Amino acid sequence: MEAASPAGPSGRQPHAPGSASLLLWIKGKLFTWNILKTIALGQMLSLCICGTAITSQYLAERYKVNTPMLQSFINYCLLFLIYTVMLAFQSGSDNLLCILKKKWWKYILLGLADVEANYLIVRAYQYTTLTSVQLLDCFGIPVLMALSWFVLYARYRVIHFIAVAVCLLGVGTMVGADILAGREDNTGNNVLIGDILVLLGASLYAVSNVCEEYIVKKLSRKEFLGMVGLFGTIISGIQLLIVEYKDIASIHWDWKIALLFVAFALCMFCLYSFMPLVIKVTSATSVNLGILTADLYSLFFGLFLFGYKDCTSCPSPSSWWGSSCTAPPRRARQSQLKAVYHQSPALELTTWD
Repeated sequence: MEAASPAGPSGRQPHAPGSASLLLWIKGKLFTWNILKTIALGQMLSLCICGTAITSQYLAERYKVNTPMLQSFINYCLLFLIYTVMLAFQSGSDNLLCILKKKWWKYILLGLADVEANYLIVRAYQYTTLTSVQLLDCFGIPVLMALSWFVLYARYRVIHFIAVAVCLLGVGTMVGADILAGREDNTGNNVLIGDILVLLGASLYAVSNVCEEYIVKKLSRKEFLGMVGLFGTIISGIQLLIVEYKDIASIHWDWKIALLFVAFALCMFCLYSFMPLVIKVTSATSVNLGILTADLYSLFFGLFLFGYKDCTSCPSPSSWWGSSCTAPPRRARQSQLKAVYHQSPALELTTWD
């Protein structure tokens, strides 16, 4: 008696999935609508950040203008004139006065976190290297995930926690390398101060982004932008008078400098206006991962606009406010680009209650 054939009724032998089926599986997992939408919206924000980096670089490099708080102040004024005024004409519980009566102290803290996060990142460039700032700035992502877990009840998978552990390990390694390198140059204490400022600034960015996501999803986009415009204008205006009045007085104004200030303000205004829309359809974590590619865009624009021959002097989008610094080596930028594409497939795994 012959053994039964395993071919089945059709007579075809079963076979393991080939390369074609593997490609289809990868396509189904990676090229979903949610992933593509997240990446596309993130790149739109990256271009806005790149615009602020380019205009800031022109101001700092060509015209020797370094006024980060003034640039920030103009952006907050635009938010105030549009969104805060819109809240003033709202009726009911969405009116500006009603919001201030109930939650004024919360929005003061939010405005303070947003303004000081920007200022601390720029301040850090006076003590540490741009490489350290660019890489340590990513510390905001694990902080953002932790805050989202407790405040927004986001839930992540094991791969997310592994990525956070690797990120924290890299942060510790970078801080240790900066301290050791600084000891050789007798600047170890200054470098450590710079690294601490970056970590504080990144943490405040995370706080601001989580608050933004909560307000946008639970309340309204106009309320967030209106309150940030109101208190951001007040806080940055006070800080401007304290720390930058001499720098502003020394500016030799002409139409080119004024045009760069306007371009910077428009890019920042678009960034602040569109980010709540993107966060509403994705999440703050997804947005922060997506905008890492702003470094790459700034590199490309720097090659053409500033005539850079390599990556060693391209503008920094992490410094939105106009610090003229030396950019990180090519390997660091490639690592950031890889991080985006390796982590993007996990963005749709975050669930919200």
